[in-house]
Amino acid sequence: MFSLWRVLPGIDWAAIALLFAGWAGYARFAQARAAVQPSLLALTNRERRRWMLQTTWRENRVIDGVVVQNLSTSPSFFASTTILIIGGLLAVLGTTDKVNELVREIPFAARTSLLVFDLKVVLLLGIFVYAFFRFTWALRQYTFGALLVAAAPAHDQFHAAADREAFAERAGRVMGLAAETFNDGLRAYYFSFAAVAWFFSGWAMMAGTAGVIVILYRREFHSDMLAVLRSDEAAPAPPR
Repeated sequence: MFSLWRVLPGIDWAAIALLFAGWAGYARFAQARAAVQPSLLALTNRERRRWMLQTTWRENRVIDGVVVQNLSTSPSFFASTTILIIGGLLAVLGTTDKVNELVREIPFAARTSLLVFDLKVVLLLGIFVYAFFRFTWALRQYTFGALLVAAAPAHDQFHAAADREAFAERAGRVMGLAAETFNDGLRAYYFSFAAVAWFFSGWAMMAGTAGVIVILYRREFHSDMLAVLRSDEAAPAPPR
């Protein structure tokens, strides 16, 4: 009787478990850590809310529409690119025997059966399908943000500061959700590189997963860009 557990060695199962545990665990860690130490995403969300507050004071909001359109080009580009990657992976599944022979010629690549090779390709396929859904959802969320900006009352129709704050909070949150969803898609791309390392060995995949987590952590919590954004917090208040 066929058993999937016997197809892969224990180190490969451990590498797969580490990949998904590290992926999900880091996402939860980053969200919890941002409450203690502001992350790159948290600080940019603060700027998005400030942007929406400034929008309430502008008479002409053409620039805001242009900014939203420019922001939506990134998830649109990645969604289109992901479709091409998915198509390429599906094509690889159709010619597994030839591709497997090619991979065997790569130095240090693991020699595996066609079934195991297919499983590695399917893992990559699943990661990029997930990324595609996140990118397209981010694109839709940016369109929702554009609708909020377009439907905002005229700058002289906000009768109280609380009305401006409420609009900025709601619209800024929508823009922030779009950015967070786009960030999820980018993380999938990062962890796909760890999955590619599985073609070499389970140990390489585990090392790749650890490396990706370190890179993500440094960029989100200890990057130069984060230091620049945080410098605004320590800046003295302008004279009145």
